[in-house]
Amino acid sequence: MADLIIMSAQATEAEVQKVVSRVKQLGFNVHVSRGEEKTLIGLIGDTRGISDEVFRMLPGVLEVITILKEYKLVSREFKKEDTKVSIGDVSFSRENFVVIAGPCSVESEKGLLETAKIIKKAGGKILRGGAYKPRTSPYSFDGLGKEGLEILRRVREKTGLPVVTEVMAPEEVDLVASVADMLQIGARNMFNYRLLQRVGQSQKPVLLKRGFEAKLKEFLNSAEYILKEGNNQVILCERGIRTFDDEFTRNTLDLAAVPVLKKETHLPVIVDPSHGTGRRDLVFPMVKAALAAGADGVMVEVHPRPEEAFSDGFQSLRLDEFESLMKKLHPFLEVVGRRW
Repeated sequence: MADLIIMSAQATEAEVQKVVSRVKQLGFNVHVSRGEEKTLIGLIGDTRGISDEVFRMLPGVLEVITILKEYKLVSREFKKEDTKVSIGDVSFSRENFVVIAGPCSVESEKGLLETAKIIKKAGGKILRGGAYKPRTSPYSFDGLGKEGLEILRRVREKTGLPVVTEVMAPEEVDLVASVADMLQIGARNMFNYRLLQRVGQSQKPVLLKRGFEAKLKEFLNSAEYILKEGNNQVILCERGIRTFDDEFTRNTLDLAAVPVLKKETHLPVIVDPSHGTGRRDLVFPMVKAALAAGADGVMVEVHPRPEEAFSDGFQSLRLDEFESLMKKLHPFLEVVGRRW
C-alpha cells in the first residue's frame, strides 16, 4: 500500500515523469510537490491493493511511505515543511502574524472605506467583509450581494488592501473570485463538498473556517477536498465550536486546536476570536492567547459604529479599539519572534 513516493535529490525530471506515468497507468490521480531538495509524488485514491515494490524499483525513488490518515495531502506525513500561503505581498508563515480585519457585512462604501483606512494604518494586512451572508434566520440581513462585491472592489483599489469575502455556492465562485483575493468558506459551508471542490479548482487562496459542530478530523478532511483538486493555498481558521455553555460566550473558542492542527498539517492556522467569543471585550485576550498557541494570524471584526451594524455588532471592535489592540500586541509579537 503506497501513498507517497519520495524522489531522491539526484532524481532527474525524466525519472520523476516516469514515476508519474506509472502512477497514472495504475489508475490513480497524482499530486506532485517539488521542494528545494526532494520531489514528492502523492497517490490519490484507494491504494490498498498496490505493493510498495511497484515503485521502489523505479529509478530515482528514494522512499515509499504509507499514510494511514484519511487526509493525506493535508497531513504532515505528506509534507514536512510548512506551506506558505501568499495573498499579494502578504505571507502566512511562521515568521509573520497576519491580522485580517473588517466588518461582518459590507453595508456601505463610505463605512467600509473608513474602516479599511484605519485597518491599514494600524497594521492590518487583509480586509474582510461579507457581500453574501449565511444567516440562521431567513429574515436577517443576508448581504448586499453583487453590490457588496463592487464596494469591496472599489475599496480595495483605493486602499491597496487585499480582500477576503465569503462564497456560498459553487455557481458563485467565479463571480466572487473576480473580486476577492481570497475566498472564504464559512462555518456553515464546511461540509458543502461541492463548494469545496469548486474552490479547489479556482486556484485562489482559500480561508476555510471550522464548522461549529465539526471535529478536527472532519475539518481536515474538508481541507483535503480542496487540496485534492490541486489547490494547496488553504488557510485553516478556528472560530469556536458549539458546546453546552452559551451563557457567557457565543461559542467555545477551541485554542487547543491550534497546536494540534500545526502538528497534524502543514497548512497555516489562524483564529477568529470575534465569532469564538461573541464579545468585543474578550477579543484582545483571545488574540494574545492565539498568538501564544502558535497561530499564524487572527481575523477580527471591526466596525466604525458597532451599535448600528446590520450584523454581529456586539462582537465588533470600534475603530479606536482596533488601533489600541494593534499597539498593545507589539510586545507580544516580539516575545514569540513574529512580525506583522
